[in-house]
Amino acid sequence: MIDEIHVENVALIRSADLVPGAGLTVLTGETGAGKTALLSALKLIMGERADSSAVREGSEGALVEGRLFAGPHDEEGFVAARRVGVDGRSRARIDGGLASVRELSERVRPLIDLCGQHEHQRLLDAASHVDMVDAWAGAGVAEALDVYRAALSAAQAAARELARVEEASRTQGSRLEEARFAYERIEEIGPRPGEYEDLEERLPRFEHAEALASCAHESAEFVSGEGGSLDALNSAISELSRMARVDSKLAEYADALSEAAITLEDVAADLHRYRDSVDFDPAELAQAQERFSALKGLLRQWGPTMDDVFARRDEAAELLSLVDDAEARVRRAREARDAAEAELVEAAHTLTKRRNAAAPRFCREVGKQMARLEMGRAELVWESRDLPRERWTAQGPCACELLYRSGAGLTPRPLKRIASGGELSRVMLAAKVVLGESDAVDTLVFDEVDAGVGGATARSLAQVLADLARTHQVIVVTHLAQVAVQGATHYVVRRDDTSDIPETQLVQVTGEERVHEIARLLSGDASEESLAHAKQLLNESGQLV
Repeated sequence: MIDEIHVENVALIRSADLVPGAGLTVLTGETGAGKTALLSALKLIMGERADSSAVREGSEGALVEGRLFAGPHDEEGFVAARRVGVDGRSRARIDGGLASVRELSERVRPLIDLCGQHEHQRLLDAASHVDMVDAWAGAGVAEALDVYRAALSAAQAAARELARVEEASRTQGSRLEEARFAYERIEEIGPRPGEYEDLEERLPRFEHAEALASCAHESAEFVSGEGGSLDALNSAISELSRMARVDSKLAEYADALSEAAITLEDVAADLHRYRDSVDFDPAELAQAQERFSALKGLLRQWGPTMDDVFARRDEAAELLSLVDDAEARVRRAREARDAAEAELVEAAHTLTKRRNAAAPRFCREVGKQMARLEMGRAELVWESRDLPRERWTAQGPCACELLYRSGAGLTPRPLKRIASGGELSRVMLAAKVVLGESDAVDTLVFDEVDAGVGGATARSLAQVLADLARTHQVIVVTHLAQVAVQGATHYVVRRDDTSDIPETQLVQVTGEERVHEIARLLSGDASEESLAHAKQLLNESGQLV
């Protein structure tokens, strides 16, 4: 839903703000006043292509900013902005952060439907017709669609597995020999997880065992042996303790050296224990070196890590298993594929059956709304064509489309080939009324929905728009007083030609200003009769304040 739109320097607009209501908002104004500029601004913020022609003459660039809410449960909303320079370069922002135009389109476009003669509408996209029917049909079709999509995914996975198994069963020559060699070589050595890393850490100690033991022994002797550090330290302690009777300060030094002597004694004892723990076994050393060399050989062939070696062994084992048991594996994979396909066919049948039951009812309901819009005997017709299995998609197993038939006995044809801009907008209006709260799009913008409409049809159109506004935010550009009086919010688009560059202004009208605007729509002036008629229409719609 659109909370607010701010526009600067787009076409003839210098600065304008649109704050549409939650229900029906109407925009009126003289022909040529610049109502289409507002639609151009909406297109910009929806991410449509832009160039320098969108920029108001004499300005440095156009800017469109909007605060929008993504559904009824979005309490914070987001701010989207699009700036177009005179050089045609475009920049976008979302919540103040830089964004691409594609990202802007992905956030904003799903929230707004532009319904006008020259707009790219969802109604012209046959793929959207299935979504509309599914949304209206509710839980029954939604459940069948979920089951179908799960079955399609399972069938695709089963087909991939069959292809893999068949490919492996055909493996011959060098690839098979390489796999057999790799598996047998790795299995022959039999590496264990963590073994290489453990040997890498321990082997240097094995190789230098004698030197390590000798180093520990000699270091311990330097500390605690005859004439070692402890002898000299103990002599110093004894002398300091003797002279402490003369100066007690020396006792502090004696205590400190005593602590150091204790530490040295501990270190010397630890060194003796380390010396005794060193186990030098030439046979064990040779065995460890040989094992480490074998593991290094595996790394050179299939490394750089032992995980790579293990992965190659597993891959080779799988390939050999597939080849050795090829016939049985292919049979099991084919049976699994066939079972998955059977489940998919059943799910596709259920989905198609439910859609084909719901779609004609949807068309009839839309037809009732089209009849309210005085569209004669025009109707929508559901067409569902079975697709070959290879063309089934996540949307379904059929090519589905809503066709338009303008009268009994005529051939239904695609909407984009038959309906005029005004007719197409009214078909969209009728469909949206039927969808109601099931519609995923909150905001609908109608332009030229009243083209060629007058009299009783105008009243019907106004009432249908009012009905739609109960479930959607609706913005309508209109020339009909009957439509304008239904709006809870009313803006007038005016053109100011007093300056060198004409300027389009957007003004919200209420009270007497609104009465005068309705009168102008009725008769082109503000005579007593037209003003009275305007008040009457506003009273009847409940909008006169």
